[in-house]
Amino acid sequence: MLRRSCVVLLCGACHALLSLTAAAAEPSRQDEVRSKGAEVMPFSLDETRHVFDKNDAGGVQRVLARGGSAGQRDMIRSHLREIALSFDARNFDKPTHIHGADMPGLAELKAAGKDELEVIYSDLPDGAQIIYRSASPRIVAAIHRWFDAQLSDHGRDAATSDTPHPAP
Repeated sequence: MLRRSCVVLLCGACHALLSLTAAAAEPSRQDEVRSKGAEVMPFSLDETRHVFDKNDAGGVQRVLARGGSAGQRDMIRSHLREIALSFDARNFDKPTHIHGADMPGLAELKAAGKDELEVIYSDLPDGAQIIYRSASPRIVAAIHRWFDAQLSDHGRDAATSDTPHPAP
């Protein structure tokens, strides 16, 4: 009886070890998003801070250069200016490439009428921001779901103003 228990325990340990090895070999969702993000975003994720703050009218997305890097700041501004224009035209190809076509809130944002979603770009001293604003509760809810998905997918690379962002 003792031998049989040892075999069962050993097989259970081997199964757990094989499961851990398989999981480690597969990239996590956040690693996949980070890799795809590098294909779309010209700035360094390690040298920037990404902030997603929801509000009653939608939300504000900020990307800020850590340590006052002028090079990172300029790349942030160029990129956010470009995607704000795309989003205003309801072209969400870049987030679709990074996060997938089924990203929460994305379908509603793509389908929003010109009068349903306002996308406003502005420079910040150490980066840039995009304000997403709507009077439609349905679109505001979509923005909030989209921000939640961004926070989840980007993990350590994203935060809210209320959440500490880890140092690089």
